[in-house]
Amino acid sequence: MTPGPGQEGLGTDLSLDGRVAVVTGSGSGLGAAEAVELARSGAAAVVINDIRSSEATDAVIADIEAAGAKAALVVGDVSERETADAMVAEALRLGGLHVVVNNAGITRDKMLFNMDDDDFDAVVRVHLRGHFLLTRNAAAYWRGESKKSDAPVYGRLVNTSSEAGLFGPPGQANYGAAKAGITALTLSASRVLSRIGCTANAIAPRGRTGMTEGVFEDWDDSKGPDPLSPDRVADLVSYLASPAAAEVTGQLFVVYGGMVALVEAPVVEKRFDAEGGVWGRRAFADAVSDHWSGRPEGKSFSAAEIMTL
Repeated sequence: MTPGPGQEGLGTDLSLDGRVAVVTGSGSGLGAAEAVELARSGAAAVVINDIRSSEATDAVIADIEAAGAKAALVVGDVSERETADAMVAEALRLGGLHVVVNNAGITRDKMLFNMDDDDFDAVVRVHLRGHFLLTRNAAAYWRGESKKSDAPVYGRLVNTSSEAGLFGPPGQANYGAAKAGITALTLSASRVLSRIGCTANAIAPRGRTGMTEGVFEDWDDSKGPDPLSPDRVADLVSYLASPAAAEVTGQLFVVYGGMVALVEAPVVEKRFDAEGGVWGRRAFADAVSDHWSGRPEGKSFSAAEIMTL
């Protein structure tokens, strides 16, 4: 394959000139900030999505158009196949599909023993299935375009995971599980898409939005810029969507305020090897007990320390 459009000048080109982007859950909050920033970065068109049309979605469209891009709204539930199909169709009507930002989500927080089936299913359906549907549709489109041209194509996928998927908050078994699944989905997508020149990354953002009301304290503007403003997250998304990030794929970034942290893959803490290759119950118990005797109390697979970033 020969280099395709947008594959030259890697590492320096931040412009999205001529690109068409889709951002889910973009009627307000993080999604709105991301959609507008993509327009400001030069995108030719941005397709936004929300569960309903409102004054808020009208305002986002106005901001996108003020930045010089075309804008369109697809109303619908991201967990429904029809919505994913409609977003791709609208992007193609506007000139193509180059950037996909999966952002839409909901919460149904309860302690595990109080969580009913619907609480779990609704969150997993919107977050994980919603991410899957548009990710799959975009990947299928990009693969088809690559086969037509026998060349790499421009595709940027940015999925929204969460520190909850690493930390496992006690009141978010549904949300944490869905977000951990999104990280794995993104890693799988990155391996497939890299073959045709496309990238896939995940972000774990902190932002002051309607969905996080009650999580973060109110910000006093007299203190200066809000470190949890969605605009801080949008800057990273715009970069990951750009030609400059062509070699950045299969990564997870924690982002908020003036901080972006590249998360390292899990590492093996301790390997236990049986003599002769076969464990007996007592031998394994003794080996684990020896290790546990000097292990810090409370340490677990959970990346709890990430919350101190």
